[in-house]
Amino acid sequence: MKRIAITERPDWQEKATEYGFRFHTMHGEPYWCEDAYYQFTLPQIDYLEDTTQELHQMCLQVVEKVVESEALLTKFRIPKHTWDFVRNAWKTSQPSLYSRLDLAWDGQGNARLLENNADTPTSLYEAAFFQWIWLEDQLKAGNLPVGSDQFNSLQEKLIERFTALHQQHGFSWLHFACCRDTDEDKGTVQYLQDCATEAGLPSEFLYIDEIGLGEKGQFTDIHDQVISNLFKLYPWEFMLREMFSTKLEDAGVRWLEPAWKSILSNKALLPLLWQMFPNHPNLLPAYFAEDNPPSMDKYVVKPLFSREGANISIVENGQKIAHVDGPYGEEGYIVQQFHPLPKFGDSYTLIGSWLIDDRPAGIGLREDRDLITQDLSRFYPHTFIE
Repeated sequence: MKRIAITERPDWQEKATEYGFRFHTMHGEPYWCEDAYYQFTLPQIDYLEDTTQELHQMCLQVVEKVVESEALLTKFRIPKHTWDFVRNAWKTSQPSLYSRLDLAWDGQGNARLLENNADTPTSLYEAAFFQWIWLEDQLKAGNLPVGSDQFNSLQEKLIERFTALHQQHGFSWLHFACCRDTDEDKGTVQYLQDCATEAGLPSEFLYIDEIGLGEKGQFTDIHDQVISNLFKLYPWEFMLREMFSTKLEDAGVRWLEPAWKSILSNKALLPLLWQMFPNHPNLLPAYFAEDNPPSMDKYVVKPLFSREGANISIVENGQKIAHVDGPYGEEGYIVQQFHPLPKFGDSYTLIGSWLIDDRPAGIGLREDRDLITQDLSRFYPHTFIE
């Protein structure tokens, strides 16, 4: 795994505009970066693919355990009035779309799972589409070694998955929704909608706050059409606590992601994984903060519902050495043994390993000068060579 400097495409910003990549720069700071790229070997990519598959299957075993236990549903802070809703989504095998595992790895030794973004992962468009365009352009320009490839079948697998949802799971129409005022979320959702269209699945976009409640308890769109299938880039931990959460079970909606993803996207997953698979080479010791965890010289404190690094702290010898503010924490915390991200130059690098329909499908890399990766951490493309 190498970080290699490369000449930027002279027209990449124009291409970003042309392709609707509106969040390549955020708050005056670069988000998409191509002054360098990460190069892997084929055996390293094979390792990432196998590790991602194994970790994902382990995570699904956690879901199976949690839905059978009221004590664990409580531990995961799943509201009691939604237990049957979450449980039934798993028992009836409600289909899922995608997820992303965040891994710490420098190309040698064992990759370590930091967390599972299984409900509302972003950075999909840039991983699936824009870094592939970069690869094609740089190969054409002769700026990459001959034979360079990319671990990236994301778009192909997304279209396959939407085709299966349409033809095999009876999704005749799919609504897509996200919150207002976030270019990244809307860009992610519109990209997914494009993939659904390519698969022949009709769809419509609306904002979360435009979803209404019909007279018969069904959710409706702005045209008063009943919503039967909904992809929502909106966290389950919010939905399960809102006023309409009492209507979720009877609304007749098939959700993407399904409600059982509320277990996978919860940081409580990490202590459960460590309990069920102790000393697994791809896991880090993790414990519920409320359970008097063993002392560790250096560890990370994470709220159960944290996103984009919010409210995460790193503690070394009793002193907080890094912290990100945010709105989370009331739900409780876990502690996870600290594992350093690999450092290239002055930046730390995180690998996001994607799955589509339970299958590994590609990676995206993020860099940050701080120890905690956040929403504005820079995205870099990658290649691999034989």
